[in-house]
Order: sequence, then C-alpha cells, then structure tokens
Amino acid sequence: PGDADGDEVRNNIDKCPNTPMGATVDAKGCPADQDGDGVLNGIDKCPDTPMGAKVDANGCPVDSDGDGVADYADKCPNTPAGMKVNALGCPVLFEPGKSALVLEGATLDPSSTEILDRLANAAQYNPSGSKLEIAGYTDNTGSRAHNMKLSQARAESVMNYLISKGVPASALTAKGYGPDFPIDTNATAAGRANNRRVMIKQIQ
Repeated sequence: PGDADGDEVRNNIDKCPNTPMGATVDAKGCPADQDGDGVLNGIDKCPDTPMGAKVDANGCPVDSDGDGVADYADKCPNTPAGMKVNALGCPVLFEPGKSALVLEGATLDPSSTEILDRLANAAQYNPSGSKLEIAGYTDNTGSRAHNMKLSQARAESVMNYLISKGVPASALTAKGYGPDFPIDTNATAAGRANNRRVMIKQIQ
C-alpha cells in the first residue's frame, strides 16, 4: 500500500490520510495539536503556546507591535516601534531602578520640557487606569499659605504641559505640598534650590 500523505503510515491503516507534510502522527496516522493553537505538532515551532494565544503559521505567538512581548501577554498592544517596554509590554516611564521623575527648579525650561516630552510620549500608551501624580514642592521661604499655593501652581503647570502633549487629563493629578518633605537643608541657597522641585510618580 502507498502512503499518500507521506507520514509513514500506510494508506490502508491511515485514519487521517490528508495530514499536512511535516506533522507528527500517531500509529493511526493522525496528528496532534498539544497546545490547541490550530498548528499541528511537527509543524508547530512553538509547541507550548498558552491556550487562546493568537499564533502565526508556525504556531508562534503573534507580536503585533513588535516590542518583543507577545500579544497574549501584552497589556499595551499598540506601543510604537522602538519604544522601551517592560515585561508587560508597556512603556517604561522612568529610568531603570527609579519609580519617579524629579524636575529641578521652579519653572519649565528646555531641559525639563525635553524630559516631559519623552514621558508624555510613553504615558499616552500606558494602559487605561494607570495614573500619575504630579507633586509640587517649595523651600521654606515665605508663609506656608503662599508656598502651598505656589507648589500647587507648579504641579498644575507641569500637568497642563503633559495634557497639551496628549496625555489624558484623567490619567493625571496635581498636588502641591509646599515646604513639606524637603530633600535638602533649607539653611543654604543650594539646599533651598534643591527643595524647589516637581516630582512625577505613578500612583496606580
């Protein structure tokens, strides 16, 4: 007897006579698909794909945005090409090892707007529901009431800049902390300058 589908199981005992070339079969000539992705064992280059994952013709998970994280695990599936992402496929907002971004000084200058532009680009592609707090701080010069108002204005200035760059307003909150939580001494001009800052951190 012949072997029409070339699976080494003769036609007279082959229960699956039209098996695709390259698929591995059992003694009856029938192929298996161990991960249930529709690509038969022997043809499947990724035989342990999680159930339900979308795969290509080789049985390997599809990565639509090309960020190295397969669609089934990608929480941010439309990340632009070249953007650095984490294990969930979402843009990395802050430098490695850091959980916040600190802008020094009381006003937005070219160096800080450049940093904010990069942050805004990444934040637009973060999953809905993630939020950033923009916290404004002052030194202890002047009254507390004035400093609370001033720090709130600084935070709102940064928030409005990010919104103008496309970050959804619903993803941002601005809060002024005045002279609270200093990171340096207020006894010197340099220390006071360090305390005048805006910090951006992910709160959700």
